Amino acid sequence: MTQSAIYSRVIGTGSYLPARRVTNQQLADELAARGIETSDEWIVARTGIQARHFAAPDQTSSDMAVEAARRALDMAGLSADQIDLIMVATSTPDFVFPSTACLVQSKLGITNGCAAFDIQAVCSGFAYAMATADNFIRSGAYRNVLVIGAETFSRILDFNDRTTCVLFGDGAGAVVLQASSEPGILSSALHADGSHSNILCVPGNVNAGAVQGEAFLYMDGQAVFKLAVKVLEKVAHEALEKAGLEAEAIDWLIPHQANLRIMTSTARKLDAEAKMVVTVDQHGNTSAASIPLALDVAVRDGRIKAGHNVMIEGVGGGFTWGAVLFRM
Repeated sequence: MTQSAIYSRVIGTGSYLPARRVTNQQLADELAARGIETSDEWIVARTGIQARHFAAPDQTSSDMAVEAARRALDMAGLSADQIDLIMVATSTPDFVFPSTACLVQSKLGITNGCAAFDIQAVCSGFAYAMATADNFIRSGAYRNVLVIGAETFSRILDFNDRTTCVLFGDGAGAVVLQASSEPGILSSALHADGSHSNILCVPGNVNAGAVQGEAFLYMDGQAVFKLAVKVLEKVAHEALEKAGLEAEAIDWLIPHQANLRIMTSTARKLDAEAKMVVTVDQHGNTSAASIPLALDVAVRDGRIKAGHNVMIEGVGGGFTWGAVLFRM
């Protein structure tokens, strides 16, 4: 007897933003006190960002991840103990180790011994995690997987560098993927090129109880822009080809919310500008959290409905990039 195929479907989404919302004007005022000049007009013109959220001093990536996870579990109608795998995409973990995923497991009160680990692919992390979870589910290894993107990028920003500190924010987003006999995730494509690691990085490490190198984010904005626009279009078409679909089959495009100019350029090449979900204006760039944050916003406001084809794609330090195409 032929065994029926196993697919993975998104059955719940959730997100969380810290309480402190910082507008461009508020940030400009704070930077002015440091002798750094910027303005709302300058930030909006170059990035499309109007505001972002910053975590409280005692708030961690795992704290925000837990809140997003609870909301995703509630939508999915599952209890935490029904989860058999947790993956957290983050570049800003609570500690060097243990993993943020293990901390999330503990804070959710999960005692079933489920597997838990982090994925580090920076802004592509959520796409990497979704693709990994899909393969685990298709293999039959796991049934209910909690996939989270969570970041506290405010902790690694140099607020003397106006070219980077205006870009990023904090937050978390989550999805619950469940094994299904009906197709959900249709395809994925993941890539990396470590030769570009120097254009977007935090070039520091812990040694003998101190940070060696630089603990702040560094970015060559022009180099990142050129590479991002190039690879995002290619990886989107690769995922479409794997699924046997054309670009017009995309109902919603959710790019990593890095910069409105990058996002618009990619959407235009896919003829999907009208289908693009945009939250970068209110959230800033929340790295691995940005895609699940935007997904949850569009699910909860009714734009994304059952049966819609959703394309997510991201590009990040490493250099990494990836796309996942799925049907809600």
